[in-house]
Amino acid sequence: MNKTSELDHLQVIRIKLEVLRREHRDLDEAIHALQEARHPDQLRIRRLKKQKLHLKDQIAQIEDELTPDIIA
Repeated sequence: MNKTSELDHLQVIRIKLEVLRREHRDLDEAIHALQEARHPDQLRIRRLKKQKLHLKDQIAQIEDELTPDIIA
């Protein structure tokens, strides 16, 4: 792989990471709003929390990919 395509690949990954982080924040806000409702929908809250955890796992995986391994 040449240097230009490697940079493009890293840029794409960083953009995807930002999108996932934004979705994670949006879900957090939605969950908070649902919890503050007069009659919160517990099933919907549980589903959103599960989706949020899945996004967190994806974010961690991408961050690991972007962070080089350092052998001490």
